[in-house]
Amino acid sequence: MKKMKWALLMVVVLVLAACSTEQPGSKSSSDNGDAGKDGDKEFKIGLSVSTLNNPFFVTLSEGAKEQAKESGAKLIVVDAQDDASKQASDVEDLIQQGVDLLIINPTDSEAVVSAVESANNSNIPVITVDRSAEGGEVVSHIASDNKAGGVLAGEYLLELLGENAKVAELEGIAGSSAARDRGEGFNEAVEGKVDIVAKQTANFNRAEGLTVMENILQANPEITGVFAHNDEMALGALEAIQSAGKDIVVIGFDATDDAVKSVKDGKLAATIAQKPEEIGKKAMEAAIAALNGKDVEADIPVDLELIKK
Repeated sequence: MKKMKWALLMVVVLVLAACSTEQPGSKSSSDNGDAGKDGDKEFKIGLSVSTLNNPFFVTLSEGAKEQAKESGAKLIVVDAQDDASKQASDVEDLIQQGVDLLIINPTDSEAVVSAVESANNSNIPVITVDRSAEGGEVVSHIASDNKAGGVLAGEYLLELLGENAKVAELEGIAGSSAARDRGEGFNEAVEGKVDIVAKQTANFNRAEGLTVMENILQANPEITGVFAHNDEMALGALEAIQSAGKDIVVIGFDATDDAVKSVKDGKLAATIAQKPEEIGKKAMEAAIAALNGKDVEADIPVDLELIKK
């Protein structure tokens, strides 16, 4: 009988010891902030970029990759190569791969709507970056205020040239919200104060910026200022201007490394910085928060800055 009581006592002691193995103050993974996992499942996020032939979007994607790694999420990046139909196909591929969320940098804000709606129909949340979508349901949009950036560029051009100057505007991809908003802000700032003698699309591309600027200079040799909707076009235009032996004020947009160096070297007059790495990081932060069931702001702004010598 005594042996049986002793055995029962030992069992009770062992059970109590097992119950106390969790250390005081220990926390579950759910208490450690946003993580890139849902339990044992790793979040898989797709990022569709308009082009990786532009330093701005390369930096944006690198910011997203860095944040994904820090969060423990898997990020798949695809390059639409500035082709709206390829972007639609890329998004469908990502949906088939079973991504948990899509981050889209639209090539064309209107054309991308069908891709956004396809994701909506598959119950996959969508976040847009830099350029918005004209339709479909989007959880959040992360971007600088492109219109405000256009205003900054216009005001600085006026400061450098004064009123009544003859200027040209190199426009981005037709249909993209960035081109529309930057152009709108610029024109709002200079309306009635300068003479915009030429407006032409160069599709956010440096080589096209060079060719378009060569043509504009032939038709309008009196131009003294240029606003380009991005740095790639601005640098292409600058090359054409230098080849023609002219001294023309050129302002770009994006603050890519090449453009900032050109400003420091006294070649490009200015560029508008909109911090692509931060856009990429904020997009991933919003993605992880949304997948963890947290509320995310519909619009997340990223600060602008005028970069000048």
